[in-house]
Amino acid sequence: VKWMIKDNQKIFNRLLVLLDVAITAMSLILAYLFKFYVMVSEPGIGVMPLSSYEGLLIYIIPLYMLLFFMCGVYGPKRTSRLRFEIYGIVKANSYGLGALIILMFWIIKEINFSRSVLGLFYIFNILFATIERYFLRKGLRRLRKNGYNQKHVFIVGYSRATEDYIDRLDDNPQWGYIACGILDDQVPVGSVYKGVEVVGTLDALETTIADNKFDEIAITLPLNAYDHLERTVAICEKSGIHTKFVPDYSAVVPGRPCMEDMAGLPVVNIRYVPLANPFYAALKRTVDIIGSLFGIILVSPLMLVIAIAIKLSSEGPILFKQERVGLHNKPFYMYKFRSMKVQTEADEKKGWTVRDDPRVTKVGRFIRKTSIDELPQLFNILKGDMSLVGPRPERPQFVEVFKEEIPRYMVKHQVRPGLTGWAQVNGFRGDTSIKRRIEHDIYYIENWTIGFDFKIIIMTFFIGFINKNAY
Repeated sequence: VKWMIKDNQKIFNRLLVLLDVAITAMSLILAYLFKFYVMVSEPGIGVMPLSSYEGLLIYIIPLYMLLFFMCGVYGPKRTSRLRFEIYGIVKANSYGLGALIILMFWIIKEINFSRSVLGLFYIFNILFATIERYFLRKGLRRLRKNGYNQKHVFIVGYSRATEDYIDRLDDNPQWGYIACGILDDQVPVGSVYKGVEVVGTLDALETTIADNKFDEIAITLPLNAYDHLERTVAICEKSGIHTKFVPDYSAVVPGRPCMEDMAGLPVVNIRYVPLANPFYAALKRTVDIIGSLFGIILVSPLMLVIAIAIKLSSEGPILFKQERVGLHNKPFYMYKFRSMKVQTEADEKKGWTVRDDPRVTKVGRFIRKTSIDELPQLFNILKGDMSLVGPRPERPQFVEVFKEEIPRYMVKHQVRPGLTGWAQVNGFRGDTSIKRRIEHDIYYIENWTIGFDFKIIIMTFFIGFINKNAY
């Protein structure tokens, strides 16, 4: 019984496609009924009957199932997150809706179909497919936790990657992976890690595979044993068992590396930076220009009031500029409203502001606490020195110190610095842990999306303006 789902995986996948077909058909019918019987009391004169919309399913169902395959909706889901599957569903439906509109209104020129029905169909199909996937995942994960639909994995090589791999399998029983044993030349036979035993040496690989029924093989050889890698892969491939390679480079290549094809030569990029893509960089810059212009117009009355208050409360300029390190380690001058008494350049470089710092003016204390002093940086964003969202920039003398003391500190300079950032909305501002701040900055850099930027901007409006650590 415990092997039933796995042994009939093809049948299960076909049933999933049939379920998606039923949901797609149901979504179109419900869209029609909702439009003409809920939003209005009954269909008006000239409204096409339901049967005409049902006739569209001849085109919609094969198109949408093909798009589901193309957008990865039917890919392996054991270890992937639901949000990636939802993204695939939204993408497939978006392409499908676009194709339907082009086909019906531009090519066939059938104008009698309701655009509202198509819009509702788009919403319903995404909603019901998402609900279906959610409950399907919950059901399968419960089965796997109870010992059903499991995959048995054999591990080749003992390294840091081996322990990391077993840790993740152990922490996520809902994935349904069971590690059955390890082969290694350097760790004694009989050694055990979290219940997984070293059962032999690498020479026993071929016979071990032949004598057992494994679902997958994970190659986790240590770096100093990579001379065995080619032979190990050849034996695993010969067995016909699905094989994974888990590289032991976490200490050498921290972060989230990605592969690049260089005319057929696979190249590992040490760190994945989405904003290295010219399209994404242009998209972010466009949002920065529009956002900074809108922001300048919106807050210009407030900036005028603050400027007058600064001028009346203390001697010196209204704006304060300070050298910071930006994109690609290039220095630039960052603008702020002046919140401190005028200092010499030598005094300014002595260090950060401390609690009850006598250099801070009365107006300055308020604008620092509320982050209003940062508003002139909207002009830095418009110039291109900064972005709306990104790691906060630091002064050159501190960069020189931190790059030696904080691992991966300089990674933050692979993107433009920001007015706000992931570290800031999570409370790492002012006098807080530099290490934790950099961890959040690197997470942002490696996981950037335009949606992530908007999320941070919204969080800034709700929780990010009041700085408890600003003195």
